[in-house]
Amino acid sequence: MTASIMDIGADVAAVFAADGPLAGKLKGYRPRIQQIELAQAIAQAIGDRGTLVAEAGTGTGKTFAYLVPVLMHGGKVLVSTGTKTLQDQLFARDLPAVRDALGLPVVIALLKGRSNYLCHYHLERTVGDGRLASRAEVAQLRKIESFAKHTRSGDKAELAEVPENADIWHKVTSTRDNCLGSDCPAFRECFVMQARKRAVEADVVVVNHALFLADLALKDEGITDLLPAADTVVFDEAHQLPAAATRFLGESVSSHQLLDFARDATVAGLSHARESADWPVLGQAVEQATRELRLSCAAVEKMPGQRSTFDTLPNPRDFGKAVQQVIDTVHTLGRILMAVGERHPDLDMVAKRGPDLIARLARWTEAHGVPPAHAEQAAKPAESAWPEPAPASSSEPSTEPPAQRADDGWVRWVETGASHIRLHTAPLSVAQAFSQYRPAGQAWILTSATLSVREDFSHFTRQLGLYEATTGRWESPFDYGVNGRLFVPHGIPAPQDPRFTEGFVEALLPVLAASRGSALVLCTTLRAVDRVAELLQEAFRARGWEWPLFRQGDRSRRELLERFRTSAHAVLVGSASFWEGIDVPGDALTLVAIDKLPFAPPDDPVLDARIRASRERGGNPFFEYQLPEAAIALKQGTGRLIRTETDWGVLMVGDRRLVEKPYGKLLWRGLPPFTRTRNVADVEAFYAERAEAVSPAA
Repeated sequence: MTASIMDIGADVAAVFAADGPLAGKLKGYRPRIQQIELAQAIAQAIGDRGTLVAEAGTGTGKTFAYLVPVLMHGGKVLVSTGTKTLQDQLFARDLPAVRDALGLPVVIALLKGRSNYLCHYHLERTVGDGRLASRAEVAQLRKIESFAKHTRSGDKAELAEVPENADIWHKVTSTRDNCLGSDCPAFRECFVMQARKRAVEADVVVVNHALFLADLALKDEGITDLLPAADTVVFDEAHQLPAAATRFLGESVSSHQLLDFARDATVAGLSHARESADWPVLGQAVEQATRELRLSCAAVEKMPGQRSTFDTLPNPRDFGKAVQQVIDTVHTLGRILMAVGERHPDLDMVAKRGPDLIARLARWTEAHGVPPAHAEQAAKPAESAWPEPAPASSSEPSTEPPAQRADDGWVRWVETGASHIRLHTAPLSVAQAFSQYRPAGQAWILTSATLSVREDFSHFTRQLGLYEATTGRWESPFDYGVNGRLFVPHGIPAPQDPRFTEGFVEALLPVLAASRGSALVLCTTLRAVDRVAELLQEAFRARGWEWPLFRQGDRSRRELLERFRTSAHAVLVGSASFWEGIDVPGDALTLVAIDKLPFAPPDDPVLDARIRASRERGGNPFFEYQLPEAAIALKQGTGRLIRTETDWGVLMVGDRRLVEKPYGKLLWRGLPPFTRTRNVADVEAFYAERAEAVSPAA
């Protein structure tokens, strides 16, 4: 399967030629110069064992542009994608198509995180337990039982009759905490182990960023690798890596995890070591300490989802004492579990969860949390895994805000909910950890449609520590000037004005009338989604528009998108996840309307800490962090509009800062080269011309 880089450099263009193997095997294929140049640059980077950061505009064909050279070059390859949906598409469609076209004997494998695979042990326990929440879960469990008998992979994505987000899956899949490993009676049949074995034996393994970064985090803790060694790694949708790395290199511990630990310990103790301890009392002590921890944050519970750094808590001193009390009760229960762990795997399994919980909680105490690195003791086996907790009375907890301590390079914040809290810890920078993860001689290809800010890649490469990377841009082959319009209306209130949303919808209505629906409305907050949807519903009713109106949250994302694609004149209002990963070609989507420039919310603790760190070193955080992040997000939202050469439509941005602020020019110049206008009559004329072109006799 291997070939010299000189051969590949000479042959790549031939593969993509009009009379080449791709054209001969793939219906509708045609050569694109941007795709050929990108593929040649990737081949060069693989041959040099270097790092290439490649931005390829929509329609370039970047997937085939990296698959062809990696398959031709050979060696072990990991392809990491942004989502499991794209992961499944690569494994089931794109990779087999390129492999067959090239006629190469390449073995491919799909590998996901363990929560995606059915667990024989937990399925058997759930069936035997018989305690399910509803009749729907009973019916779902029966389907899963049947699925387990004939599936080869155990991947829950294969069982379409049970939604991937159904609660029943939590009962029949394993986690790192509750997996018995080689002690499991079903170890030989384990779907996770079989998937990992296939990955080791394959030439190309398709993973996702979550699994890749989980592997990175475990390596940092000195734990066995999840992924096989590779010669080349391709990161598709690479723009997601900085945020994903921040999440996976950080840590969190929630009240749900603590309560689950207490309840599982109580059940295991009563079942297998009843006489050894008063298990209900020990479990209740953890539960009570967890409730006290929640109460220490009571003042911020009025706003579910609110994020608070240590210094904004109502009483940091009480919070610190509450954290220490949870540590003490978990430690007491865990040491007893460890002492009787030999009696049954369930006892040992629960006991092993305790040190990790303590290590994560310890980041929040002065005695254990400076510096907040992965605790070595948490990875040690048996009783040595249990660190001695600092006596609660030995010293007063520090009231210095951990998020303000720049010496340890970590950010800490509390997220509150209606009935839970979650303590988060994240690195201020992931650059060192991410860049050092790359083994010597391994080629890295990072590609996406949105990596640069006005042709400058420094924001992206700096975040990941890829200072020596080669960078390149390949423009989209689409004719945006002819097929698209960028419309920023006059007269909308400023974004901070309380009347902004009403003004945005008022300006949107004539554009909707011209487009006759077929619109995706992207908002920067969930609150705006609800308000915009309400105002549109009132306007539709007043105007007699019987068009489908879909709102994020009413149904699952997948169902909303499917209904939007198949409904005439539909309007979908969404936020967050709807800004990227949506592919609706054709006349089903001819208008993308964005309410405000997508600057990160002011309550983002990580961004806030990075802004303060930038100021402290004399930098400009707006141009260093906020503006580049907004530029990339805006490009992602814009990319929803034109997906094929025949697509067309209008991008409406309701935020007048795009054209009235000096920095706005940096943003719109980074977008595709649409014809620009601020006159709604131009937009109406554009839609009228398109309608006439489609139906000249009308």
